[in-house]
Amino acid sequence: MAFSVAISNYRTPIKTNYWLWIFITVFLTVWINSLAGTSDINNWILENTLTFLFVIFLCVTFKKFQFSDLSYLLMCVYLCLHVYGSKYTYAENPFGYYLQDVLHTSRNHYDRIVHFSFGFLLAYPMREMFLKWLRYPRFVSWALPIEITMSVSALYELVEWAVADLFFPAQGVAYLGTQGDIWDAQKDICLAFTGALLATTIVSVVKKVFKINEVESQLKN
Repeated sequence: MAFSVAISNYRTPIKTNYWLWIFITVFLTVWINSLAGTSDINNWILENTLTFLFVIFLCVTFKKFQFSDLSYLLMCVYLCLHVYGSKYTYAENPFGYYLQDVLHTSRNHYDRIVHFSFGFLLAYPMREMFLKWLRYPRFVSWALPIEITMSVSALYELVEWAVADLFFPAQGVAYLGTQGDIWDAQKDICLAFTGALLATTIVSVVKKVFKINEVESQLKN
């Protein structure tokens, strides 16, 4: 019961929602640090364009629509991973190099981590949005996050191509971060899809094992 109440903490006044303030503080700290220490300001701007739009969306819709604390936590973690990658460019990320040395991989896999995290960390907030905001049936709320993850991932790869090849060719190599892998786009899409599929599966199993129904009942009220 405590778990279900914690993750269904909607309509909490922002002044008293301490968890939300913690998430905002952590994200802004990481974001400002990524800007202050970036090695390529033009790439940072390109990488953070969607971040700006996403944050603006959350701010504009906050009064009318609010996510649970769990969803805000997942979104915070994903945004932090993304902006940390933009600080150095994904292909030159220090943490990726660390993993490369530890795991003895052939490339810097930080970009793979972020693409997987896109599906794994944002599938639950998307599902929550479809249940709570749009009042979609439960089956649809399970399927749409997976489908949207694949669609958005494919669209993002097209945007990357357009930015790198048509609009900002000087930043193309740094922005794409393919590291010589001709199947980089396809692998990124597959990882995002796998992350979303895994996240929805975990949520489904947890709900059944712990018999958590309070969240969905509140969403439908």
